[in-house]
Amino acid sequence: MDMPIHPTPRGKLVAIGGAEDKELDTHILRRVLGFAPMPNPRVGVITTASSIPDDVFAEYRAVFERLSASEIMDIRIRERADAASPAMIDMIEKSDVIFISGGDQMRLTSIFGGSAALTAIRRRYEHGGVIAGTSAGAACQSTTMVYGGSATDSLRKGAVRMTAGFGLIDGVIIDTHFLERGRFSRLMEVGATNPEYLGVGIGEDAAVLFEDGTIHAFGPGHVILVDSTGITGSNVFDLADGEAVSVHNVTMHALVDGNAYSLSDRRVLSQAELGTNKPENNNAYN
Repeated sequence: MDMPIHPTPRGKLVAIGGAEDKELDTHILRRVLGFAPMPNPRVGVITTASSIPDDVFAEYRAVFERLSASEIMDIRIRERADAASPAMIDMIEKSDVIFISGGDQMRLTSIFGGSAALTAIRRRYEHGGVIAGTSAGAACQSTTMVYGGSATDSLRKGAVRMTAGFGLIDGVIIDTHFLERGRFSRLMEVGATNPEYLGVGIGEDAAVLFEDGTIHAFGPGHVILVDSTGITGSNVFDLADGEAVSVHNVTMHALVDGNAYSLSDRRVLSQAELGTNKPENNNAYN
């Protein structure tokens, strides 16, 4: 898979925990469109991860039409050959917002990895586009992603399976449906074996905006951060695969709408600090 992008991106990256409201307040999807640099943006929907792409595209087309997107494009990439299609690349390049649906994140990375389509997505992000994804479409955004591991008992060496993601953001591991599916132990195991990664566990109907080294939480749900940089001990290096992991002094934060966290300082930002560092919505969707 291509290396992560190196220039500081001018766009906005949004990860959604799944099951976002599409019928009532549509708080999260309104914010996503509001991050675009113009009103009535063009939205490209990628349903590669889904086994029912027709249904999923129809659902998002309906909600984005209600939110006044000027055009909703079906970026229908189902096979590796599609990820090299000039027609697909053209739609990516024309999209002000690229929205990646849920499903199977391994399907996403196996089809997009090393492709012209992934290069185009990274280029749109670098040049000012909004890249947003829900569930699998969120988990794939980091340089390294989780693609499996039991929710009930992942605090065992080797229980969490990881592979290369889209490389849109470094230093984090994103897990989705986090509270609803009890995935705390997955990010605990990730932290024990890879303390440099910040675990970002996003609940359903919750989202984060990654911007300028800051994680901004928004939406009705919770965002749980698992910081393992301060761990004082672990037995993980002494274990065989499948044995129980011990890890000490893990720090966790629960963020809600309006909270923010500094990736460089590893701390929750105060409201006073946020007064001059709030993410902008450039149109009327907020």
